[in-house]
Amino acid sequence: MKQLLKALNMIRLCNRRSFWLRITYVAIESVLPLLSLYVLKYLVDGVTNGTPQHLFGYELNNYLLLGLFCFIFLLNRMVAVLNGVNTDVMTQRLIDYLSDRMQKQSARLDMSYFDNPEYHDTYHRAQQEANYRPLQVLNGFMNLFGAAITISGIVVMLSTASIWIIVVMVLAVVPSFVVRLIKAKQLYAFRRNNTQNYRRTMYYTTLLGGRDYAKEMRTFGLAPYFRERFVKIRTELVRTLLKISRKLAVYDTICALVETAALFFVTLFLIIGATTGAITVGAFVMLFEAFRKGQASLTSLVGAVSSLYDNRLFVGNLFEFLDLEPTIVSDKDALPFPKKVESVEFRDITFRYPKMDRDVISHYNLTARAGEITQIEGENGFGKTTLLKLLLRLYDTNEGSVLINGVDIRRYDIRQLRQGIGAIFQDYVRFYCTAEENIAFGNIGHLDPERVRYCAQLSGADKFIEKLRDGYKTPLGRMFDGGEELSMGQWQRIALARQLYSDAPVLIFDEPTAWMDVPSRDRFYQTLDLQKNNNKVIILIKHI
Repeated sequence: MKQLLKALNMIRLCNRRSFWLRITYVAIESVLPLLSLYVLKYLVDGVTNGTPQHLFGYELNNYLLLGLFCFIFLLNRMVAVLNGVNTDVMTQRLIDYLSDRMQKQSARLDMSYFDNPEYHDTYHRAQQEANYRPLQVLNGFMNLFGAAITISGIVVMLSTASIWIIVVMVLAVVPSFVVRLIKAKQLYAFRRNNTQNYRRTMYYTTLLGGRDYAKEMRTFGLAPYFRERFVKIRTELVRTLLKISRKLAVYDTICALVETAALFFVTLFLIIGATTGAITVGAFVMLFEAFRKGQASLTSLVGAVSSLYDNRLFVGNLFEFLDLEPTIVSDKDALPFPKKVESVEFRDITFRYPKMDRDVISHYNLTARAGEITQIEGENGFGKTTLLKLLLRLYDTNEGSVLINGVDIRRYDIRQLRQGIGAIFQDYVRFYCTAEENIAFGNIGHLDPERVRYCAQLSGADKFIEKLRDGYKTPLGRMFDGGEELSMGQWQRIALARQLYSDAPVLIFDEPTAWMDVPSRDRFYQTLDLQKNNNKVIILIKHI
């Protein structure tokens, strides 16, 4: 229940006005049908007897009763329309709110989370359910609230005939309530236990339909292989789901028989009362419709309770993700990052990735000084790129320290630390934005068109950017309309310009010339010498 109330409060904070409007509309929609039934009784009796009826202290003829009945109907429909519009507003606001929460949470978590399959399971479950589960919680509470109001009025009406009608009505829905709880529990267990299988199907779908994989999928004829794996997993998932569904369908059928039997005996009881004159025809119509509405309201109540139980289980996934906390954070008394960096030192570094049984780096030492080019060379798996991650505090060392100007980097403000280190990664990102944006991302929030062009010149990207349709305003990549694709070497020069745009005192280059032609490499080393002369700390990572 705690998780449900937490989700409900989150919805309230998301849009207070719409939240309270929703409660108001539901209350009105729950009362109006009861009022309609009450007016219907007098209308039927008025038609049957041919005499005016006294309602709410007034004598009303059949035409006035009909007008009142239709007015209540119209009012109910108008409130339903307003409730629908309000729900649409709440839905969109909630989607935006939760998307923002999840994006912020994902951005603040440590890199170590992304190396953990359990994290991906947690994120997948939260992502799949974030857009609709909290709203279902609200709907569940509103249905519960509305059904409670309606049932209260129904009980008052039915108690005028016999208390046993109320007892039969309640007992008839008990089996349905039990079945729904069983169904919710079984489906939750199924989906949680098969999270990785669902993630695998999404991965295979990406392989089969993603542009980045298209060349090799076609070159090696891999589509049938991954398609077969996709079909195998989906077939097993569907088979298990259908097995659960068929078993529960038998229980649902039994519940339907019980509810039908209750309807038969209550209707028979009312028919006997009407034919013997114990109740009027209008009372018969009112009580019959009240019983049917009571059954429907109890079914809605059962559905609301089972839905809340179901969503309590799933909403836990969302809060499980949102409750994750990063471990790599700035100290409260963090030092500001120095404007001038004299040295970067790796002192007796030992590091292994989470849940690995071997060290990637063991007792490693290196010192890089300003105004020099410090090269790190080694074979694949040597840990060269890992050193870059440690310097940026994407991970923390298991042993040893990383020092800047002789100060452990854990003493510095983490945001300023990362701003003070300009890095070009071996697996740099291709942002499907304009060329100008791609470069200016090196110092986000400080767009200087002149500096963008200067850094493009330093990296050698200016030559091909100026030939693009809209120059620096041209979107890159073919992901969206109007974009132009670049070669890998051109993308690499864009990434290099982005790094230079940061104007950071520490520059790290991880295999920066892997995709460059000879003229571009010569241009790169000229730029490297220029940065060295600007008294920057330069670390160049190369493969042997």
